[in-house]
Amino acid sequence: MNRKAKLVLFAAVAALAAALAGSALADGPAGMQGPDSRISGIVPVLTGTGTPSPALGGGNLIYHGGPTMHTNVVYTIFWKPTGQFMSSTYRPLIKQYYQDIAADSGLTTNVYFADTQYSSILYSSKFGGAVTVTDPFPASGCVDTATAICLSDAQLRAEINHAIALKGWQKSLTHLFVIFTPRNVGSCFGAGPSSCAFTAFCAYHGAEGSGSSMLVYANQPYAAHAGCDAGQRPNGSDADPTINVASHEHNEAITDPDVSTGWFDNQGFENGDKCAWIFGPTLGPSGAQFNQVVNTHHYLLQEEWSNAGSHCVQQGL
Repeated sequence: MNRKAKLVLFAAVAALAAALAGSALADGPAGMQGPDSRISGIVPVLTGTGTPSPALGGGNLIYHGGPTMHTNVVYTIFWKPTGQFMSSTYRPLIKQYYQDIAADSGLTTNVYFADTQYSSILYSSKFGGAVTVTDPFPASGCVDTATAICLSDAQLRAEINHAIALKGWQKSLTHLFVIFTPRNVGSCFGAGPSSCAFTAFCAYHGAEGSGSSMLVYANQPYAAHAGCDAGQRPNGSDADPTINVASHEHNEAITDPDVSTGWFDNQGFENGDKCAWIFGPTLGPSGAQFNQVVNTHHYLLQEEWSNAGSHCVQQGL
């Protein structure tokens, strides 16, 4: 199945799930940009008040013969030019989250353990470091009706590669580079206005290049925005909704880093896709609900797909 077909199928099945779920999910995007960039694992926009059900896609995940992340290292890149807004807790909480995921490596008590059933993946995560880059945004490379500033996938990849060179980090099939952009900054796969942040997606992951030096990356818009925010703040921060969609992309990068030869089902859906916006039982008061305790901290993360039980799980298999 080619990658564009996967995205088209994602859109069609997401639309069907939306109807089944009381319009809980908006249609997914149906396009991508760049011959050297592969994009997958789109978190579809959440609409309405329905609970997404059933899981998206068709059947269990199938292995397509390519690489997976036996272990993984995550690097965070915060692109924040002067005058752009991220809440004071945004960067510290996101860094804490990745440190917590690393601290609990090997445990069965959160969604990441479900990845261990695929191609001998270990729950072995490290936080490689963070950087805040203040380079001015280039002229908008796309048109996003939800925002005034719009960054194309090519522009995002260029800044990721710039940050990697700045820090002396190394690209690898086991290294994930996650770029976070400020509030009210959009992005699109193509020229827009379709297939853009906040109207078609909340996050995605992708790959550039080939072989052992492939760039594995994720685009994380500021998810405290209509369509990308489930409305819960277990840490009282704008980072809470972004962490949820970041978890989706992290788990998918682990199981399908090149987005074309890893694990996905017979309709092209990866482990995070199948459980998008499905949280399961929660604890805590309304407005601060959580379903994960990771290194003693509370998070609300979508569930992940388990082939072992053919359903979405919060922990274990």
